[in-house]
Amino acid sequence: MFHVKQSEFDVVVVGGGHAGCDAAHAAARAGARTALVTLKMEGIGVMSCNPAIGGLGKGHLVREIDALDGVMGRVADLAGIQFRLLNRRKGPAVQGPRAQADRAVYRAEMLREMTSCPGLEVLTGEVTDFIMQGDRVAGIVLADGSEVHAKAVVLTTGTFLRGLIHIGDVSYAGGRMGDNAANKLGERMDGFGLPLGRLKTGTPPRLNGKTINWDILEEQPGDDEPVLFSFLSKGLNLRQVSCGITHTNTKTHDIIRENLSRSAMYGGHIDGVGPRYCPSIEDKVVRFADKESHQVFLEPEGLGDDTVYPNGISTSLPEDVQHDYVRSMKGLEQVEILQPGYAIEYDYVDPRALDMRLALRDVPGLYLAGQINGTTGYEEAAAQGLVAGLNAAKEAMGQDPVIFSRTDSYIGVMVDDLTTRGVSEPYRMFTSRAEYRLSLRADNADQRLTPKGIEAGLVGDTRRAAFDAKMERIGAGRAILDATTVTPKQLNTAGIRVGEDGKQRTLYQVLAFPETSVADLVPLAPALADLDDETQVQLRRDALYATYIQRQQNDAQALQKDEARGIPGDFDYDRLDGLSNELKSKLLRIRPSNLAQAGRIEGMTPAALALILSRINRDQKEKSA
Repeated sequence: MFHVKQSEFDVVVVGGGHAGCDAAHAAARAGARTALVTLKMEGIGVMSCNPAIGGLGKGHLVREIDALDGVMGRVADLAGIQFRLLNRRKGPAVQGPRAQADRAVYRAEMLREMTSCPGLEVLTGEVTDFIMQGDRVAGIVLADGSEVHAKAVVLTTGTFLRGLIHIGDVSYAGGRMGDNAANKLGERMDGFGLPLGRLKTGTPPRLNGKTINWDILEEQPGDDEPVLFSFLSKGLNLRQVSCGITHTNTKTHDIIRENLSRSAMYGGHIDGVGPRYCPSIEDKVVRFADKESHQVFLEPEGLGDDTVYPNGISTSLPEDVQHDYVRSMKGLEQVEILQPGYAIEYDYVDPRALDMRLALRDVPGLYLAGQINGTTGYEEAAAQGLVAGLNAAKEAMGQDPVIFSRTDSYIGVMVDDLTTRGVSEPYRMFTSRAEYRLSLRADNADQRLTPKGIEAGLVGDTRRAAFDAKMERIGAGRAILDATTVTPKQLNTAGIRVGEDGKQRTLYQVLAFPETSVADLVPLAPALADLDDETQVQLRRDALYATYIQRQQNDAQALQKDEARGIPGDFDYDRLDGLSNELKSKLLRIRPSNLAQAGRIEGMTPAALALILSRINRDQKEKSA
């Protein structure tokens, strides 16, 4: 804990949530002397909303964090009490790992990660101000007047920045239930003149599992063969449990409709925009008026905890209405509410004020990550934390930044989306957001990003050794598959049906055939039998997508050429007569860092891009002349 009146660090991370933890850990792994400042130690790693990690798109982010030696995946595996691979029947590109977590174990394991990380010190206190050197942020000031100096600061305030909790017509300041809002810091952020807005999110009432009639409810078990998040995890850590499933009904919907005017959101108490893809139960009843029922997952919050999270009925209705509508559902007729659901409204910064490092362009030394950037979800927050923490460390140590691209990661897709397009509602990751999703799979996150992490100094010896050994096994298997050429007759003899077209194929090409496994090819190349199961499965996935990936790589290379053409931060768009005033204002506000980003700005045309490129080329010639 922090007791000294002054201290010096390379990087200070404000906030101990999911963004803050992966930011601080990344900064420390990168070699920066790092401080993580949190209001209280027990707030580190708290799962403020649902007790789960991962999902479609989100699970890809967790795998990528892990590939870079981040902490979320490892901690989720240690705390997991139910694992499910979503879209298991579809192709690997759109499969997403998900886990129910034991809240208490997750928090304890995350705290252990933070307190045992070399180069990382955890401090407690409320941050109320910044230390400034001219226009540059050079540290933080705590409520007791203590100063912590730093070369870079990462702000991860979650929903705490002027947070306001709403339950019916009752509203009060709070960062989440039971915690104070960061009002002084919110007022201080006003002084930077940043583009600020308000967003909202919500959470359902928590239920007493002892008062649920589980016997009459549908059961949802986990997978028989769990798929974990971390490439280093070898097996389950905790006993596995099932979730329950119930449904809303016409009576539930009638109760909600009759009380819509008492909802904080529909009663006019909330200005912020909520997440479209995770609507409140009030939203569902209004927007999907033709539906008589909505599914509700009853998710246990831990092995030693009777609290149950009813996923699907977040709300800002008064407590008495929550009591009535919850008890209208099957199995919940006698249920006890332990904590009411609520909506929370909070400040965010328009992420178009950030560059690809997640640094504010107009406030040197200050980085933002998580919900302060207009996102929603633990996974999106942690991924941003890694980017911001890593680049804050690089700046503090005078090293080149590490930029993630849409071509190499979902992390790159998210950062590019945020900084180029901004948000009109809380941003959530989906696989559909990625143009190159066939190559950006959850299963190959380590092949894509671990080398990048090694180069950036993020990856420790344990992961590096495990990755090198894995790639050696895959390389050996691939060499056998590439070196063995077979005829249609040989394939048919081995039981692999193919037309007698006389065309010879490598076994790697054959492995892409439907329903073909490495084991099927052993009669044709006996050495394949020596490969372990994990390597065989990975080779099959890589072969399955090889043709498509080659096409995507061609597209990606074209994009990378555009990305390589950087646009100077002080580029004067007003000099370009051929640009409309509307487009000039967008370019000046967004400040794209390269031509690829500029091309994704709404209203951008090929002619306008050509003008910008021509001006860049002319400027470079004049400088070199």
